[in-house]
Amino acid sequence: MFYDAGRNDHGLRHDPFKAVVVPRPVGWISSVSRDGVLNLAPYSFFNAVSTDPHIVAFASYGRKDSLVNAEEQGEFVCNLATWDQCGGLNMSSATVEPEVDEFALAGLETEPSRMVRPPRVKGAPVYFECVWLQTMPMKGRDGRLSYFLVFGEVVGVHIEDRFIHDGMVDTAAMKPIARLGYHDYSVVDEVFTMKRPG
Repeated sequence: MFYDAGRNDHGLRHDPFKAVVVPRPVGWISSVSRDGVLNLAPYSFFNAVSTDPHIVAFASYGRKDSLVNAEEQGEFVCNLATWDQCGGLNMSSATVEPEVDEFALAGLETEPSRMVRPPRVKGAPVYFECVWLQTMPMKGRDGRLSYFLVFGEVVGVHIEDRFIHDGMVDTAAMKPIARLGYHDYSVVDEVFTMKRPG
């Protein structure tokens, strides 16, 4: 099949775009509001975009709490979402008022970060402490604006020691989850190696 992406005339029950850009890592973003309210939300439009310096980015549909808190407070934490905490991850995706603490809502505990104010998710095997760099409005050719891309420089990285073997991170052992299309997710529990030619 082929369809015009602008008209979105695919004829399917749901837009297939997110079902074929897969798997997408989930950025589980924790932040703090100016009033001290904790916020936690998953973003499947998320990725690392640079290693020198280390920069991550997440895209927010509208100006959601994570984006606002990152801009106003200048900091956020990206926690690795794993199979062991997928229930809490799902609960933290609920659409609630800014005064609601999603950690409490999802029954999750916090642990303090070392270099930034927002806490991390207790039990997350990896987290990145980030300083907000900029927010880029994502305008289409027609000028329509619905998404904002938030960039953060990673200033601190935590990896649970039990997932480091022979000087390398055992990604599969952490069972990170990734977003697919619709309401579907995937678990990374098997890896294979392929070396570049030359």
